[in-house]
Amino acid sequence: MTPLRTKILVLAVLPLLAALALVGALLAYEMRELEREQSRTQEQAFLAAKREGLRNVVELAMTSIGHLYAAGRNDDDAKAEAQRILRAISFGPDGYFFVYDLTGRNLVHPRLPELEGQALMDLKDVNGVHVIRELLARAQEGGGFQRYDWPKPSTGESTPKLGYAVLLDRWGWMLGTGLYLDDIEAATAGWRRSLGATGRETLVVLALVAGAAILSVFAGGLALNITEQKRADRRIRQLADRVVLSQEEERARVSRELHDHVCQLLVSVKYRFELATRQAAAGAPDASAQLRGAVDQLAGAIGTVRRISHELRPALLDDLGLDAALTRLADDLMHRGGPPVALDLSPPDGLPQAQAVALYRIAQEALANVERHAQARGIELRLRAGAEATVLEITDDGHGFVVDTPAGGGIGLSNMAQRADSVGGQLEIASSPAGTTVRVRLPLRADRPITA
Repeated sequence: MTPLRTKILVLAVLPLLAALALVGALLAYEMRELEREQSRTQEQAFLAAKREGLRNVVELAMTSIGHLYAAGRNDDDAKAEAQRILRAISFGPDGYFFVYDLTGRNLVHPRLPELEGQALMDLKDVNGVHVIRELLARAQEGGGFQRYDWPKPSTGESTPKLGYAVLLDRWGWMLGTGLYLDDIEAATAGWRRSLGATGRETLVVLALVAGAAILSVFAGGLALNITEQKRADRRIRQLADRVVLSQEEERARVSRELHDHVCQLLVSVKYRFELATRQAAAGAPDASAQLRGAVDQLAGAIGTVRRISHELRPALLDDLGLDAALTRLADDLMHRGGPPVALDLSPPDGLPQAQAVALYRIAQEALANVERHAQARGIELRLRAGAEATVLEITDDGHGFVVDTPAGGGIGLSNMAQRADSVGGQLEIASSPAGTTVRVRLPLRADRPITA
């Protein structure tokens, strides 16, 4: 091979190697970012299910002692009977109720009875959190959640725990319970391993493509073959699509797994049915009320499953279109206690699926940001089809934020901008103390596909 041919081949191979290395590095970076974002989303979904379960089991405990507390009794016999009932209630291998007075003295602890009678106001966990002091503070705030580390009864090891406490003001009691969070950590770690394996497979495929491309260049002896370059570009785009597809497949898997975590709600329903059974056997007149309450909780569990599944992949978007999916999104926000959403939807005919998915995901992220951060009293969501572009606009009357600061440029805003860019659109955000407007402009025809 002549020196000129060698130089031409080297000049062809080196840029190809550099481009593939850059694509590999970008894919690895995107996989890491995807892992962090999806881990955060998954953990939030798990924690939401845990919080709902804790509220229900505490409501069960209050129901169990309601005939003593709600009757207005303050005598020692009533309190002793309430303590006996709470000691007898458990759920799962590690679920129990605890009671402290307002000085931090333990009154009920069925799994560690040696703590009863001890003053534990200054007790700290392994991370330095004043456990009892913070739980009392949450209870005095009207009931709330607190994370801390506590020995798990089934293993004896200190484990992250999510506690929920309420105040029985007349008795001067703090009643609480908690759920251990090691199952969330295990599920998140498994998901990360799965996504990491997918990323490694993608990089291996990319390396094989690079090797095949180099061998093709040397075998053909062509320095700058345009046809081969286009073929390599198509292969790289296919690999990028595989990464996005793996994200959607993982969301579907997480959606199925989340159904199992509704068991906390179902445990609460089970105990309410058992309580109603005992009351019915004893001829208590409020047994039917307990049954109705249990049925209502069961309906709530079904609604939770539907809501989680809907958030992961809205069937309405595929079946009825973007306007129906956005309407459902607004209704779900208001049902959760969020601000009312005024809708003005006029979607274009024949909107490409890629653009419909992008607009839905951007609206979902924007409404979630308003719910979490804006403290808004109302939201307006408008969708209009112009002559050359589709415009989605979401406006709230919250306190706003500074867009060009690190706090205003978080992952959520970055994701919205990337989704808009993926279908050739533009994202504009204007914010002031009077409110925030998120505006997305998409061309009527997208030149690049997007997967939700």
